[in-house]
Amino acid sequence: MPHLLALDSSTDTMALALVTPGRTEVFEAAGGAQASARMLPEIQALLAGAGLTMAQLDAVAFGQGPGAFTGLRTACAVAQGLAFGLGKPVLAVDSLMLVAEDARAQGAGDDVWVAMDARIGEIYAARYHWERGAWQVVEAPALYAPDALAAHWGRPAAVAGTALTEYAAALGALPDGVRAWPQARSRAAALGALALAAWQRGETLDAADALPVYVRDKVALTTAEREQKALAS
Repeated sequence: MPHLLALDSSTDTMALALVTPGRTEVFEAAGGAQASARMLPEIQALLAGAGLTMAQLDAVAFGQGPGAFTGLRTACAVAQGLAFGLGKPVLAVDSLMLVAEDARAQGAGDDVWVAMDARIGEIYAARYHWERGAWQVVEAPALYAPDALAAHWGRPAAVAGTALTEYAAALGALPDGVRAWPQARSRAAALGALALAAWQRGETLDAADALPVYVRDKVALTTAEREQKALAS
């Protein structure tokens, strides 16, 4: 079993996981603008609590996205910086798959659509299938308008993610029998599980090759777009 540090700040929650032989230590706190200031101190506290030093890590994992742009850059930069300094590899974790893993831990089953609030009236979504002890990507992360996503996924087996709450009206009622998991139980625990799985599959990267996955290149609406949206509502 390796010693892995995993970090994710792709949402409003900063999630950290320390995978060690026999157990996984986790930490979660408010993310957003606070993540860049809090991440390194909390990593140091997590390691100290486990009686480990940075030098004992085998790899550093990070949530590569999609998600909040600043949060993605924060996690990637910290992971790269630590990995460069330690001479260790990096593991890139799909931030939407993290939501599917958390939902599976809550009983969502083996086929999950993930729908996360992408702000400015859009949703990051992807579909995953659990098979032979690992997640398979059925539909890769992409950006959708709520009504387009509702039409596209048809009758999903299960749906997880914050968009279920943030865009409930626009998505419309889910068909009868479709299970919904809008709230995460532990992003950090799911992050640790995916980091370990990536390590076991040998999916390590050189730190120089670690990059965020943005999916889109637009951060916010323009003033004119905000005014038009306000008039439409």
